[in-house]
Amino acid sequence: MTKAEMVTDKGTMLIEFYDEDAPIAVKNFVELSKKGFYDGLIFHRVIPDFMVQGGDPTGTGRGGPGYKIKCEVNGGKQYHDRGVLSMAHAGRDTGGSQFFICHSRNNTAHLDGNHTCFGKVVEGVDTVDLIAQGDKIQKITIIEDTVA
Repeated sequence: MTKAEMVTDKGTMLIEFYDEDAPIAVKNFVELSKKGFYDGLIFHRVIPDFMVQGGDPTGTGRGGPGYKIKCEVNGGKQYHDRGVLSMAHAGRDTGGSQFFICHSRNNTAHLDGNHTCFGKVVEGVDTVDLIAQGDKIQKITIIEDTVA
Protein backbone atom coordinates (compact mmCIF):
# COMPACT_ATOMS: atom_id res chain seq x y z
CA MET A 1 0.00 0.00 0.00
CA THR A 2 1.34 3.37 -1.00
CA LYS A 3 1.41 6.03 1.73
CA ALA A 4 2.28 9.70 2.04
CA GLU A 5 3.32 12.08 4.76
CA MET A 6 1.66 15.48 4.34
CA VAL A 7 3.23 18.26 6.38
CA THR A 8 1.01 21.33 6.76
CA ASP A 9 1.23 24.58 8.71
CA LYS A 10 -0.97 22.96 11.37
CA GLY A 11 0.60 19.51 11.65
CA THR A 12 1.53 16.29 9.91
CA MET A 13 -0.78 13.61 8.53
CA LEU A 14 -0.01 10.08 7.38
CA ILE A 15 -2.15 9.01 4.44
CA GLU A 16 -2.81 5.51 3.13
CA PHE A 17 -3.94 5.39 -0.48
CA TYR A 18 -6.67 3.24 -2.00
CA ASP A 19 -4.34 1.75 -4.62
CA GLU A 20 -6.86 -0.86 -5.80
CA ASP A 21 -10.06 1.20 -5.61
CA ALA A 22 -8.76 4.36 -7.28
CA PRO A 23 -5.55 3.57 -9.22
CA ILE A 24 -5.85 6.54 -11.59
CA ALA A 25 -6.36 9.11 -8.82
CA VAL A 26 -3.64 7.57 -6.63
CA LYS A 27 -1.12 7.49 -9.49
CA ASN A 28 -1.95 11.10 -10.36
CA PHE A 29 -1.61 12.35 -6.75
CA VAL A 30 1.61 10.39 -6.22
CA GLU A 31 3.21 11.66 -9.44
CA LEU A 32 2.26 15.28 -8.70
CA SER A 33 3.58 14.91 -5.14
CA LYS A 34 6.89 13.49 -6.33
CA LYS A 35 7.30 16.50 -8.64
CA GLY A 36 6.71 18.85 -5.69
CA PHE A 37 3.51 20.18 -7.29
CA TYR A 38 1.65 20.47 -3.96
CA ASP A 39 4.53 21.84 -1.89
CA GLY A 40 3.74 25.41 -0.82
CA LEU A 41 0.15 25.41 -2.10
CA ILE A 42 -2.61 26.67 0.18
CA PHE A 43 -5.83 25.13 1.37
CA HIS A 44 -8.01 27.57 -0.58
CA ARG A 45 -11.40 26.34 0.64
CA VAL A 46 -12.29 25.34 4.20
CA ILE A 47 -15.84 24.60 5.30
CA PRO A 48 -16.14 23.63 9.00
CA ASP A 49 -17.64 20.19 9.68
CA PHE A 50 -17.41 19.44 5.94
CA MET A 51 -13.94 19.54 4.39
CA VAL A 52 -10.65 21.31 3.61
CA GLN A 53 -9.67 21.67 -0.04
CA GLY A 54 -6.29 22.24 -1.66
CA GLY A 55 -4.23 21.38 -4.72
CA ASP A 56 -4.92 24.47 -6.82
CA PRO A 57 -1.72 26.19 -7.98
CA THR A 58 -3.62 29.48 -8.45
CA GLY A 59 -5.22 29.38 -4.97
CA THR A 60 -8.58 30.36 -6.48
CA GLY A 61 -10.33 27.01 -6.84
CA ARG A 62 -10.07 27.21 -10.63
CA GLY A 63 -6.54 25.93 -11.25
CA GLY A 64 -5.12 22.53 -11.96
CA PRO A 65 -2.31 20.61 -13.64
CA GLY A 66 -3.48 21.25 -17.22
CA TYR A 67 -5.22 17.90 -17.75
CA LYS A 68 -8.22 15.96 -16.43
CA ILE A 69 -8.60 12.45 -15.03
CA LYS A 70 -11.55 10.07 -14.95
CA CYS A 71 -13.67 9.53 -11.84
CA GLU A 72 -13.41 6.16 -10.08
CA VAL A 73 -16.49 5.75 -7.94
CA ASN A 74 -17.31 2.03 -8.06
CA GLY A 75 -14.78 0.57 -5.60
CA GLY A 76 -15.55 -0.77 -2.15
CA LYS A 77 -13.98 2.19 -0.32
CA GLN A 78 -15.96 4.97 -1.99
CA TYR A 79 -17.36 6.52 1.19
CA HIS A 80 -16.63 10.06 2.36
CA ASP A 81 -15.85 9.31 6.00
CA ARG A 82 -13.75 11.43 8.38
CA GLY A 83 -10.20 11.79 7.09
CA VAL A 84 -10.93 10.53 3.57
CA LEU A 85 -9.13 12.20 0.66
CA SER A 86 -11.29 12.73 -2.41
CA MET A 87 -10.84 14.35 -5.81
CA ALA A 88 -12.46 17.75 -6.25
CA HIS A 89 -13.91 18.44 -9.68
CA ALA A 90 -16.25 20.64 -11.68
CA GLY A 91 -18.26 17.69 -13.02
CA ARG A 92 -17.75 14.04 -13.88
CA ASP A 93 -14.26 13.23 -15.21
CA THR A 94 -12.87 16.76 -14.70
CA GLY A 95 -10.55 16.13 -11.73
CA GLY A 96 -6.91 17.14 -11.93
CA SER A 97 -4.91 18.16 -8.87
CA GLN A 98 -7.48 19.55 -6.45
CA PHE A 99 -8.50 17.32 -3.57
CA PHE A 100 -10.35 17.61 -0.30
CA ILE A 101 -10.13 15.92 3.08
CA CYS A 102 -13.41 15.24 4.89
CA HIS A 103 -14.03 16.51 8.42
CA SER A 104 -16.81 14.02 9.16
CA ARG A 105 -19.34 11.68 7.60
CA ASN A 106 -22.22 13.91 8.75
CA ASN A 107 -22.11 16.33 5.83
CA THR A 108 -20.32 14.34 3.14
CA ALA A 109 -22.47 11.26 2.42
CA HIS A 110 -24.05 12.99 -0.59
CA LEU A 111 -20.61 12.96 -2.27
CA ASP A 112 -20.49 9.14 -2.39
CA GLY A 113 -20.64 7.96 -5.99
CA ASN A 114 -19.84 11.44 -7.31
CA HIS A 115 -16.26 12.11 -6.19
CA THR A 116 -13.36 9.65 -6.19
CA CYS A 117 -12.18 8.65 -2.71
CA PHE A 118 -8.50 7.79 -3.10
CA GLY A 119 -7.03 7.63 0.40
CA LYS A 120 -7.49 8.20 4.10
CA VAL A 121 -5.61 9.96 6.88
CA VAL A 122 -4.57 7.18 9.28
CA GLU A 123 -2.43 9.27 11.66
CA GLY A 124 -2.83 12.95 12.54
CA VAL A 125 -6.48 13.21 11.47
CA ASP A 126 -7.05 15.93 14.10
CA THR A 127 -4.82 18.15 11.96
CA VAL A 128 -7.69 18.39 9.46
CA ASP A 129 -9.78 20.21 12.10
CA LEU A 130 -7.01 22.77 12.68
CA ILE A 131 -6.47 23.75 9.04
CA ALA A 132 -7.78 27.21 8.14
CA GLN A 133 -8.21 28.82 4.74
CA GLY A 134 -4.80 30.02 3.56
CA ASP A 135 -2.78 27.45 5.53
CA LYS A 136 -0.10 25.77 3.42
CA ILE A 137 0.86 22.29 2.45
CA GLN A 138 4.56 22.50 3.26
CA LYS A 139 5.58 19.18 1.74
CA ILE A 140 4.17 15.82 0.67
CA THR A 141 6.53 12.85 0.80
CA ILE A 142 5.49 9.60 -0.87
CA ILE A 143 6.29 6.37 0.96
CA GLU A 144 6.37 3.57 -1.61
CA ASP A 145 4.94 0.15 -0.89
CA THR A 146 7.82 -2.14 -0.01
CA VAL A 147 7.24 -5.87 -0.10
CA ALA A 148 9.88 -7.97 1.69
